[in-house]
Amino acid sequence: MSEERATAAIEATGIAHTVTRHGRVGSLAEAAAARGVQPGDIVKTLVVRRAEDDYLFVLVPGDREISWPKLRALLGVNRLSMPDAAVAKEVTGYERGTITPFGSTRAWPVVADATVEGRTISLGAGAHGVAFTADGSDVIRALDAQVADVTDPLASAP
Repeated sequence: MSEERATAAIEATGIAHTVTRHGRVGSLAEAAAARGVQPGDIVKTLVVRRAEDDYLFVLVPGDREISWPKLRALLGVNRLSMPDAAVAKEVTGYERGTITPFGSTRAWPVVADATVEGRTISLGAGAHGVAFTADGSDVIRALDAQVADVTDPLASAP
């Protein structure tokens, strides 16, 4: 199962972490409350397509969104896209909403937004309603992630 694969992978890194099981949630705020963290501490793992059969993971705090111009500049490409749900599952082994770099069926490069470093984060653990909580700097080291400013604050709702 996906959750077991993710858990085995994070345990193999040796980084300190906790696992939270809270069932499905309907919003970022619900997820944060269930995990006992702030919404900005929840880190989404987004799959981004760079080229044919070339993907990467981008770690994005819940209160931020990818800045496509910043990410394209970092990667030195003119075009990036997000794959549909079926392709994301095919290239990671995880369903959307459960994706984590830990235990992915392919070890894609990881880019972590600079705001992930030096704080406690909560990220997907391979199953709906399951999360890992760990030090963001430890996660970055364990994944050999490239750290860069690749996000912007979410635009406020009107």
